Amino acid sequence: MIKFLLWCILFILCWPVALLAILLYPLVWLVLLPFRLAGIAVHGALELVVALISLPVRLLRAI
Repeated sequence: MIKFLLWCILFILCWPVALLAILLYPLVWLVLLPFRLAGIAVHGALELVVALISLPVRLLRAI
């Protein structure tokens, strides 16, 4: 909702920039999509490493 309100303000102040922004938004989203996927993969790998490192401690606490 906030993005829409900001876009409306931009449209009132400078409509050519607002139209350019609304046209370029999907392209920018597509360009940034691989970086998001890589971030998700790296986050998952780091969570796996943390889980493997903390596994002995969890096993000792369970005893």
